Amino acid sequence: MDSSANDKPANDNAHARGEEDGKATPGEWFFRLAPAIDSLRSYSWRSLRLDLFAGLTVAAVAVPQAMAYASIPQLPVQYGLYTAIVMTAVGALFDSSRQLINGPTNAICIALASAIALVPEGQRLQAAILMAFLIGIVQTAITLLRLGDLSRFISHSVIVGFTLGAAILLALDQSRNLLGLPRAGELDDHFLVRFYLTMIQVERINWLAAGIGFGTIGLALLLDRLGARLRAQLPVFLIVVAGTAGAVWFFNWDQGENPAVEVIGAIPRELPSLELPALSWPMIRQLMSGALAIAVLGLLEAVAMAKSIAARTQQKLDVNQQCLSEGLANLAGSFFQCLPGSGSLTRSAINVQAGAVSQWSGIFAALAVALTVLVFAPFARYIPRAALAGILLISAWRLVDRKQLLYHLRTTRFDMQIVVATALAAIAVNIEFCILIGVFLSVALYVGRAARVHLTELTMTPERVIRERVASDPRCDRILIYGIEGELFFGSAPDLEKHFATIEKRAGPRTRAIVLRVKRVRNSDAVCLDVFDRFIARMRARGIQVILCGVRHDFAKVIRKSGLQDSLGKENIFREQEATFSATLAAIRFAYGLLRDDFCSTCPRRADDEGTLYYMI
Repeated sequence: MDSSANDKPANDNAHARGEEDGKATPGEWFFRLAPAIDSLRSYSWRSLRLDLFAGLTVAAVAVPQAMAYASIPQLPVQYGLYTAIVMTAVGALFDSSRQLINGPTNAICIALASAIALVPEGQRLQAAILMAFLIGIVQTAITLLRLGDLSRFISHSVIVGFTLGAAILLALDQSRNLLGLPRAGELDDHFLVRFYLTMIQVERINWLAAGIGFGTIGLALLLDRLGARLRAQLPVFLIVVAGTAGAVWFFNWDQGENPAVEVIGAIPRELPSLELPALSWPMIRQLMSGALAIAVLGLLEAVAMAKSIAARTQQKLDVNQQCLSEGLANLAGSFFQCLPGSGSLTRSAINVQAGAVSQWSGIFAALAVALTVLVFAPFARYIPRAALAGILLISAWRLVDRKQLLYHLRTTRFDMQIVVATALAAIAVNIEFCILIGVFLSVALYVGRAARVHLTELTMTPERVIRERVASDPRCDRILIYGIEGELFFGSAPDLEKHFATIEKRAGPRTRAIVLRVKRVRNSDAVCLDVFDRFIARMRARGIQVILCGVRHDFAKVIRKSGLQDSLGKENIFREQEATFSATLAAIRFAYGLLRDDFCSTCPRRADDEGTLYYMI
């Protein structure tokens, strides 16, 4: 281990090694695959101290959180702890982000609870582990197909809407445990129906459980404020859980046939063992749509957090590597009885604040959680469910970034529609389906905006200035000049046809040429090129010459391959030049040259043919 003071890990440059000649040795490939191992090349004793302290700090939060999150889908709490061990360690080993902490999260567990809601109670654990396996497969496939960076095309408003809906659902769901009410309704009833049937049992409220739940919330907030005043990272949730468990033990509230409060029960004093997930084809078909949605959600969550951390710590981030890490963590976790997981906002933020400098802080956190399970498992049986419900209600409140929510609701109608639609879908339909709705709506609105093609009419003034035409400008009916701007893919074909119809209507019997400035068109495809071809043919039939100017290299290549160049004629194509607007001015000069002596009364070119032209932006 290097004892130098240089604490910057080497993995920022890992994926650059061996690429100068386009090849990588097996050793370099291994280091690229596991950035945590690569960071050891420049690891120092100071880095070890910082990462160890950060890992222990994260573990103090991870233990109560993992137990609370496992209770969301009504699974034994030890499986949340197993997830905080295996997923956190595997994720840290392969993470591109140096400070992101993987493991169980409230958002993923809420989605998981919805996805396995209709699974019989005796098969829920099996279904949850199978979900982790399917999610890992989907996320790994996304990585191998190098689709990880496509997440940037999904609006962040989807995540904002999802977290709002998830927070509301989490708060409503945990209100039962907070008040000590019995479960009501049938398994296949809608969540809101079950919530209503539960909450009308007001006379059955367990006031001791309610006192523990609200006391947990109050004490946690008080300790938070105390920590802020002392400028110290207090293990708030761990203190609160230990305190309530101690009270249950001291007052024997868990004893008797009808205990005073419901507790989580005994946790086995053992670590997760290697076990293949039960692959059942009928269950795979039942869970696959939910697995796809949660896989997308997990990647969006993790990548968004990793980017946020990278911006703060000035580190390079490989998005595809980060997606691979998420997939491998879920996949490996499914072989050790883990629930699905992703990057944790709370634990990652604590990791950064505690001074972590590499992925090893996550590995130390996982080891600390494992040690806690082995040493303190017998004491966990006294933890009241009302205390975990209080922790989850605090998590629900903190899950929503209120500043971001207001920003997305106020900024544009586009963002507001996605946030509202995703949140309503989460509450009214189901949580995992709302992700797909949000993603679909995001992509649909994006495509709708990208499909807009803008048409601008240009004119030449008597002062020989080419600029955008205003209503008071006289119109020349000999030469028409237009600028076209936008993405020329199949979705924009209707817009392009509409604009060409406008130009055709504007062209009169004495129109000799139409100049189209296409410098700002992008990504043209066969459908839009066919629209161009048909427009050129119609204009040729009317004796009107179409001239393209500002043609960029990529567009020139496409029109040559498509045969559009033959329809136009090479002389009517003016390629983009180094001098700004020179191609446009050359095309306009060429168009006026076609008139010979047939100038209109307002034409600025009628006096001489060689006067200087100017272009006004």
